[in-house]
Order: sequence, then structure tokens, then C-alpha cells
Amino acid sequence: MSELVRPYGDTTGDGMVQISFTLPVDGRGESARRAEGAAAQLANKMGLDPALVVHTRPMGPDFTFFVVYGRVQHLVNLDEVTVVERDYPLLSPKEANAAIKRALRRRLTVVGACIGTDAHTVGIDAILNIKGFAGEKGLEYYREVKVVNLGAQVSVPQLVERARAEKADAVLVSQVVTQRDAHLLNTREMSAAFREAYPADRRPLLVVGGPRFDESMAGDLGVDRIFVRGTTPTEVASYLVHRLAAKGAAA
Repeated sequence: MSELVRPYGDTTGDGMVQISFTLPVDGRGESARRAEGAAAQLANKMGLDPALVVHTRPMGPDFTFFVVYGRVQHLVNLDEVTVVERDYPLLSPKEANAAIKRALRRRLTVVGACIGTDAHTVGIDAILNIKGFAGEKGLEYYREVKVVNLGAQVSVPQLVERARAEKADAVLVSQVVTQRDAHLLNTREMSAAFREAYPADRRPLLVVGGPRFDESMAGDLGVDRIFVRGTTPTEVASYLVHRLAAKGAAA
């Protein structure tokens, strides 16, 4: 039997949801009611009925931000939900170091960067810097991992060149800027550049992460793994060890 669920707002199964969006309309003064009507109309067309505009904030003369509360009739079938399952064990830093030393007999080299015009290093720093994220130490804490953090606004040719110079085992890229799908375009450019620069069996592991990526798009983007919002250093380190230690042991 399928497991069906409905959104919860005030009472179980009432179907109430809250959405927010911006419209290019003036929400000030006498224009406020027209702007709210436009927001309600859009929400109705999205399937919210009734749709209540509960918050309005003008953003200058040409834009208005809205929060709308309303009921949807849709059900979610949990049996049809697909996610990328973690297929490797989580390792402590001690366990990861031991596995690298045993399989590679050398340090594992990771090169990280934010590519293109992306200047947001919070994500890559959370994974690489020793201070880490969510109470977990970053990859710099791992004795058997050499981390080369190139920082922000690194061009793809620069990334490839440095990865070759460092003989990188893995390349980690963070993308936060997503306007006009910049994160997807940059990732495809990067993966194509690495395919051109390396023989297939010598290419470093390519890992990307950011809040707007879809984990299931790794193959389409030409990378080995995608990590999404909330990923911790332990998850990334364990994945790298799982893939690269196994490769080293088989070599």
C-alpha cells in the first residue's frame, strides 16, 4: 500500500503551506491592494485555494515581496521519492587516516576552490579548513590529507593547472552563485576541462557542492559526486577515502 502524506499547517492533513516570492509590481501606497491581488492570483494559479496574502514588503518602486498562506490538494507518495543514498560508511578522522595510509601509502591530496566569479568561500572553507562545520573538523585536520585551498574566483584553467601541479587525487568545488544557472555552467566547463587534460584513468575525483545542486545530476554534470546543503566534513572525507582508498588498493 502506498504511503501518502499531505502538508501540515494548523491541523494534521489540512494541506496548508506557506510560500514566498517577489513580483515586479509596486506595493506602496494606493498600489498595495493591486499588488496583493496579483500575489493572490499567482498563488491561486499555483493551486493554493484559498490563498491568503499574510505579508507584503515593498522593495523600492518596482518590486514587492510576498508571503502567502494557503491550502493545496496535492498528496505526496513517499514510495515514489528517490534520493541519492550514502553507499559508504562514515569514518572518524582516525579511521580515515588509517585507511589512507594502508591503501595509498602516501598522503591524499585535495585541491579545493570556488570557480568562476563565485566569491563565497563559506562552503569550501567549512569542508577544508581545520575549524570545520557543525562541530566536525575540516580536512586540514586529517593527518594523511594534504589540503590546497585556492579560495574564491578561480578560473577553470587555473584549477586544472594547480591540480596537475599538486598531483591531486580529488578536486572539490563549491558553487553558491546560481543566477542564470551559473553553478551548472561552471561545473560542466570544469568537468570538460579535466576530461581534456587527463587520461580517463588518471583524472582526479571531481566533487562539487552547493545549496542549489541536485544530487542526482552528477552524471549529467560530468562529476563523481554532488554534495548539497548541510553536508559535513566527515561525509566528504569518508567519501574520498571510500573511493580513493579502494582505487589505491586495486592499483
